[in-house]
Amino acid sequence: MVYACVPLVEQTLCPRPPLVSISGISQGFELLFGIQDFLYSRQKNDIELNTKLNQLPDLLLQACPFGTLLDANLQNSLDSINFASVTQSQKQPAWKTGAYKGKPQVSISITEKVKSMQYDKQDIADTWQVVGAVTCKCDLEGITPNVTISLSLPTNGSPLQDILVHPCVTSLDSAILTSSSIDAIDDSAFSGPYKFPFTPPLESFNLCYYTSQVPVPPILGFYQIKEEEVQLKITVNLKLHESVRNNFEFCEAHIPFYNRGPITHVEYKVSFGQLEVFREKSLLIWIIGQKFPKSMEISLSGTVTFGAKNHDKQPFDQICIGSTAYLKLHFRILDYTLTGCYADQHSVQVFASGKPKISTHRKLISSDYYIWNSKAPAPITYGSLLL
Repeated sequence: MVYACVPLVEQTLCPRPPLVSISGISQGFELLFGIQDFLYSRQKNDIELNTKLNQLPDLLLQACPFGTLLDANLQNSLDSINFASVTQSQKQPAWKTGAYKGKPQVSISITEKVKSMQYDKQDIADTWQVVGAVTCKCDLEGITPNVTISLSLPTNGSPLQDILVHPCVTSLDSAILTSSSIDAIDDSAFSGPYKFPFTPPLESFNLCYYTSQVPVPPILGFYQIKEEEVQLKITVNLKLHESVRNNFEFCEAHIPFYNRGPITHVEYKVSFGQLEVFREKSLLIWIIGQKFPKSMEISLSGTVTFGAKNHDKQPFDQICIGSTAYLKLHFRILDYTLTGCYADQHSVQVFASGKPKISTHRKLISSDYYIWNSKAPAPITYGSLLL
């Protein structure tokens, strides 16, 4: 029999201290000696040894939960817990400290966030990216229930790339792992179904993350400002792409004005929605609502007048100086993903007792969705925003 453990040592090791002075190592030896005493004390034959070996994983969950040694005398833990489960063929994983009891159910949620930088300049390309996350919550009885979830795409869907999976995923098709956004997309790109077999933890967790190169951003925009003394003339045009579901939970355009005084007067014309003015914050919010009109195009124009600067109250920004300015879109669409990615309830396989209730949800959310003033002297990139 070989006994081994890996102690956590958080103290500095230079200069190298005596091993006996490192608490993690001392506790590790104490635990190993405790295991040895438990396995071989009062042992009469191999049958008793095998019984104790079957009990050992559950005992360690009690005596050393998540690696914190509470009691090196495993006999104490044996006397305090019920070992009806030792007759089961499967062992309780060390990372799973409990078991679920109740109605079986599996919840799957796909959330996609779309980022965009739009400049409306011939010499500078607009950029956009979709980042997705699949969140699961599996309430299933049994020690190690097995679940397989398949993500699918419609015929014209955008392939998933740069896929990262949770450690509980047990196996993956090599095509899933090798699909990268660095490579150019062609007809040979793997487009699913993407199968993820896994043994779920008790809590909600992110099954996987992915990116995707969708052909166009969901909303195309144009933003321009012209400065005239204490006034700014603004023009905004927004167009919803025809392929995007025209059914928002909300959709707003935030137009901040940095390094200026408070807004004192606004004259505007809006083709759709309504405009709210936050004078002290030097901010306009264009509330578009839940749908674009049938034309899919909307516009806002007007003039904004500012008062004297008060550096204590008005917003300041190191980037948005002079004509460098942006409009930021905030929106959310439920039961929709830009890639078309979905989890089919009928394709979910569950290997556990009872027939679970399976629910699936999807949503698309804007994240860092900027439309920059086309008259700005230099482009703003994601990197410069992080400075």
